[in-house]
Amino acid sequence: MSGHPPLTAEEIGCHLDDFLEVEFSFLHTEEIAAGLARLPRDRQQFVLQWTRRVATTNIQIAYQFALRAERALERMEPEMVSAWCLQAMDRYDSEGLRPAMEVIKDLEGYLESGHLRASAALFEEVAPVLHSFVQGLSGRRLKLERDEKSWTDGEILYLPEMVARFEAPEANFQLCKAMATHLWAQTRYGTLNVDPASLEDDARRWFQVLETLRLDGLIARELPGLHRQMTELARQLGEAGWPKELARLQGQLVDGGVEESLRQLDGFAGRKPPPLPAWAGGMDLESAWEARRQRRLRDEARFRDALRVIAEEMAEGGEPPERFELREKTGHDPDLPELELVHADQVVPVPEQVKQLMTSIQLDLTAIPEEYLRPAGPGEYDPALLRDEQPDPDDVWAGAYHEEGAFFYDEWDFGRQHYRRNWCVLREHELKPGDPGFYDRTLRKYRGLVKSLHRIFEVLRGEDRVLRRQPHGEDVDIDAFVEAWGDVHRGLEMSDRLFTRMHKDERNIAVLFMVDMSGSTKGWINEAEREALVLLVESLQILGDRYAIYGFSGWARKRCEVYRIKTFDQPTSDEVKAAIAGIEPRDYTRMGPPIRHFTRLLSEVEARTKLLVTLSDGKPDDYDHYYRGEYGIEDTRQALFEARVAGIHPYCITIDREGADYLPHMYGKASYVVLDDVARLPLKVSDIYRKITS
Repeated sequence: MSGHPPLTAEEIGCHLDDFLEVEFSFLHTEEIAAGLARLPRDRQQFVLQWTRRVATTNIQIAYQFALRAERALERMEPEMVSAWCLQAMDRYDSEGLRPAMEVIKDLEGYLESGHLRASAALFEEVAPVLHSFVQGLSGRRLKLERDEKSWTDGEILYLPEMVARFEAPEANFQLCKAMATHLWAQTRYGTLNVDPASLEDDARRWFQVLETLRLDGLIARELPGLHRQMTELARQLGEAGWPKELARLQGQLVDGGVEESLRQLDGFAGRKPPPLPAWAGGMDLESAWEARRQRRLRDEARFRDALRVIAEEMAEGGEPPERFELREKTGHDPDLPELELVHADQVVPVPEQVKQLMTSIQLDLTAIPEEYLRPAGPGEYDPALLRDEQPDPDDVWAGAYHEEGAFFYDEWDFGRQHYRRNWCVLREHELKPGDPGFYDRTLRKYRGLVKSLHRIFEVLRGEDRVLRRQPHGEDVDIDAFVEAWGDVHRGLEMSDRLFTRMHKDERNIAVLFMVDMSGSTKGWINEAEREALVLLVESLQILGDRYAIYGFSGWARKRCEVYRIKTFDQPTSDEVKAAIAGIEPRDYTRMGPPIRHFTRLLSEVEARTKLLVTLSDGKPDDYDHYYRGEYGIEDTRQALFEARVAGIHPYCITIDREGADYLPHMYGKASYVVLDDVARLPLKVSDIYRKITS
């Protein structure tokens, strides 16, 4: 842009009036334009670009930005000015106009914190990365939330909004990661299993010191690479490290567990504790103890109720087992052994959520008590303990924004070229069952097609292939034997790879079907979707691939809804078949939040190939007028891009004849198909699935 002359004040004023949509002459627009006219062309374009972006969020904020832009560029680099605008827009999204105006008007205040934010580890940016990292560690599944300081109640890791101890962003991220790891270690190694009533204030301070020292030692043993990074962070911060007297105790504490920390407390009574390292979080033992108490009640009830279900399935009309046993798997962590459920000396398979319950109980109680191994009797527990609390979705409209059970997702605003943070509220719902006879009627209606699909999918399963030159096998590899015989006669060593064996290629595929349940699918479209799913389910039984089916609909950004029809772990039962029949048209088609949610679900599944297949009748749409058209298409496109980054392959099947106008932009030229004959939809769905999974 350096080759172009600066814009005149008149030209700038025209742009401002265009962006702000109204005449702001009484608010000194001419003065703003005159000031910007003194800037170089590239700075002028920068200010106008950001004024336009901010105006897509709120015109008043955009005006206040333009009013201060010249002075801001005198004090800050453009990157910081951009961050200032984004912070104001994020504040508008989460808290409203007044807090956003406070950010944009307080230039001096932002200057004080802006330099820190430029290099800081911000919770909203590091949380997705750290969440995946923490989930990869042993122990129970943990959530991440923000607070003024770092601490944990045993289920949620709370991290500060901003970590800015270093000038380098990477160092601040590593410190944030160290904080999260230390909090995880508190949940993993028993720190929170101590009754706070047994500790006086002085003893609590020393308990935290000794536990931090012990957990440092455990992290050094289990995560040596991360511990080396933590040591380097401490050196850069000028921390002196542990006093020698304490350092000598570390091995003893690591071996003795939390009980050893408690035994050592008397020896430090009345003495001043040393400062803790930068990554050591706070401890709220009362909150952790209360969370543990509630969790123990919940975990016992859910575990024993799960045993009841397993026992009834094993009975097959006979007497169900009265109790089970546990057996440790060999070669696993002795501090948290992996357990197998056993009955009559036979291992009983259990779902993943039951394994998570077993782990949670072990973390709280060290071992699973004998009384937990007796299946629950009818009505033995309060039903509220057996289900996740699902608040009424209408409560979201009442302003209870951060309530239990909701998922919050960003939304891409193409106008501001940035995300609206935690903008959409999404909930999962059970789908009420429909006509129980629908599934069988569909099979009878398409019985000829079902037979054809069965034959096609049988071929897809793959055939055994011969692996040659194997050290062990079922048959002799004649070619290899002849070569080996020749080698022996030439005085060479004979190879031991003289056999063949049969090998079946294992399929490792997970696919999630997201089914449009918007109001526009009413009628024959809904019927076609349900019939297609019946045929798909029948075909997928042959392949043995893991698959899930969810419906999606919603009403504006705070009422995005997905409906569980079949989860990955759920068998194809009568309940699933009835749920397919229960698919019916509902509200609108806000696609971004469901795609982000399903990306999240697929990311938790271990599979080599992951597919997200959309069955829809049209483009993204919602009650919010701004989501229609380009905004919704761009948000959906960005959500699909996020899915691809996560290693997921999206594909769309639509009956919208205008789909060719927008689907290539959203999905890519080779990742969608438009059907013009609804009668061919069931077969086409199966054909497409075979194509993208074979």
